[in-house]
Amino acid sequence: MDTVSNKTRSRMMSQIKAKDTDPEIKVRSTLHALGYRFRLHRKDLPGSPDIVLPRFKLALFVHGCYWHRHKDCPLATTPSTNREFWMRKFQANVQRDRKAISSLKSDGWQVGVIWECETKDPDKLEMKLIEMLKDNS
Repeated sequence: MDTVSNKTRSRMMSQIKAKDTDPEIKVRSTLHALGYRFRLHRKDLPGSPDIVLPRFKLALFVHGCYWHRHKDCPLATTPSTNREFWMRKFQANVQRDRKAISSLKSDGWQVGVIWECETKDPDKLEMKLIEMLKDNS
């Protein structure tokens, strides 16, 4: 039975997209509606930021609350089975995020993180983006 659930979980996890997620598309649409132009997934930058606004030297990551462990967020649950595996996986994600952000900042980039749960309210998302861009203009 455990093998079946592991196979099922593996199949489900393989279906999760790394690019062009719903939250990422919401952020891109909002930025575009505000009149900003940007580049996507710049592989030449540490961490391949989801959205890059070169004019502002601003790199944005759109993080899923579950995968990137948004603190105190109800979406950042932990599976009850194989907890040790998942904790290691989540910790590796968080460490990788920290390293990418640190490297970008060392290279003179401003870095912003938009959490999945912050994309649920379009007005709040717009205000957050406006603040980030105002701070970088």
